[in-house]
Amino acid sequence: MRVYRWSRGRVGGNFTGYREGKLLLLEHVGARSGVTRTSPLMYVEDGAAVAVAASKAGQPEHPGWYHNLIAHPDTTIQIGGEVRPVRARVANPAERERLWPRFVATVPDFAFYQRHAGTRTIPVVLLEPR
Repeated sequence: MRVYRWSRGRVGGNFTGYREGKLLLLEHVGARSGVTRTSPLMYVEDGAAVAVAASKAGQPEHPGWYHNLIAHPDTTIQIGGEVRPVRARVANPAERERLWPRFVATVPDFAFYQRHAGTRTIPVVLLEPR
């Protein structure tokens, strides 16, 4: 993450192995701990917002950052050299249905993650400008 920040996203700005898979840095505050953390996440653009998928590589539970955003939705993201204040919200079913195929088209592993997650529907989280 230091290299991403230092290079303003020129190094480490793509999802490994996928040219189209762009990465952002998500800052989030621990739901229980209150500790600020940073997670690199693949994203797709959706108008002025960006969307991230809480896949946890198909594990049966949601990632920690997802729970943190539910508790503290106002946060910041860094895309390249730009830091943006955003508010997180879980995509509604129609939004998820529209956005999920874009994740799979960009990084086909997302289809495996959803199959591997079993009964858990992987949430899509919209990070909207505030």
